[in-house]
Amino acid sequence: MAKKNTQKKTTHTTARHIRERVFESDSTYFLKLVVVVLLGTLWLKFSDPFTLSGFMFTAIPLGIIAGFLIARAFEPHQLDRKIWYAVLLIVGVITYFVPAGIVI
Repeated sequence: MAKKNTQKKTTHTTARHIRERVFESDSTYFLKLVVVVLLGTLWLKFSDPFTLSGFMFTAIPLGIIAGFLIARAFEPHQLDRKIWYAVLLIVGVITYFVPAGIVI
């Protein structure tokens, strides 16, 4: 009687066999990240705050607004857009409390 071959088939999951979908180069991604960070730091701050319908405005986040619009228009991949939105919000909140932006 012949023995059955009971060896398990192994799957090769080494780095040679995994294919990563690369949408853009690392330098392009880093350039976009730098642009998003710079946009997040752009605030239009007022030396004298003004009130509009009961809300006091001391600054307007021009860079965050522009960054959202630019990311929405020019980034085709949704996952990258989410990253840019998160970076914009974090940098925008941090730079609100530091003396960064344009003061009029």
